Amino acid sequence: MDSIRRDDYGFFGPGSPSWKVWTSPTALIGFQRAVVLEHFDPHLAAAVADSSGIYRDPSGRLDRTLAYFLTVAVADGRTVVEASEALLRVHAKAKGVDPVTGTRYSANNPTSQLWIHITGWHSVLKCYERYGPGPLSPAEEARFWAESRIAAELQTCKPADVPGSRDEVRQYFADVRDRLCTSERADRAMRYLLWTPRSKGLRLWGGSRLLAPAAIATLPTWMRHLGGFNQPAAVDAAVVPAARTAVRAMSLDNSRLMLAVARRLVPHTAKVYAQHLAADTPATPHTVTPAEARETLACG
Repeated sequence: MDSIRRDDYGFFGPGSPSWKVWTSPTALIGFQRAVVLEHFDPHLAAAVADSSGIYRDPSGRLDRTLAYFLTVAVADGRTVVEASEALLRVHAKAKGVDPVTGTRYSANNPTSQLWIHITGWHSVLKCYERYGPGPLSPAEEARFWAESRIAAELQTCKPADVPGSRDEVRQYFADVRDRLCTSERADRAMRYLLWTPRSKGLRLWGGSRLLAPAAIATLPTWMRHLGGFNQPAAVDAAVVPAARTAVRAMSLDNSRLMLAVARRLVPHTAKVYAQHLAADTPATPHTVTPAEARETLACG
């Protein structure tokens, strides 16, 4: 198996809150939440509908995106930079006119990339707190958001625009709320990701329906109303102990059960996770910055 940590510990390293949160079983729930929320940005919804084939492969859409974010969290600097540059090239092709606003969109637009980044990091943390070990310590949470800003250097958004605290996350959502919306195509995409049709196979049909109630239970009322996917309070209450039990089971067996579940639901992500578990100590056992990683890659 190829190592994803040949050179160094990447940007965060062992013991970092990013490693803890992104490798937790709760990340599966968190990222279903995140890719659904992406579609509240009309430009992203248009880009996804026009170019990603989400209706042919909804699970693949979630899987490839989660695999990228997990790579950023745990791989060495060279691997992360290679992955980010490949993703930027893919996004560069996603351009067109958004039928909702009538304006031109680009998947690499900094505003849209910021929305992807914040919803991703916020969603996995939210689900880690709700269904996993619980809240990070204040010091860990501050470090988590600082690490999120480092990860943003791999995208087109400005790291300084990434919230640095829970209060700043709330303020960001308040600031962007008026420009968020849905459309027929966005609604269709969100429902494919939450409740994948049986025609896509029993594995995806069942897996999406196990994750969806837990993902929805973490959403504020205004997001549920905007997306039109509210659920009864009784479901919210019932899903918490059930999800916590499942997460605890996947956390107690040295990650074997989590890896087995991931291989069934998100095989690309499972490959990255397996490489993370199997990785030896890197050649230089310390962390690097994105600038250092780019320099290493440029030198060969």
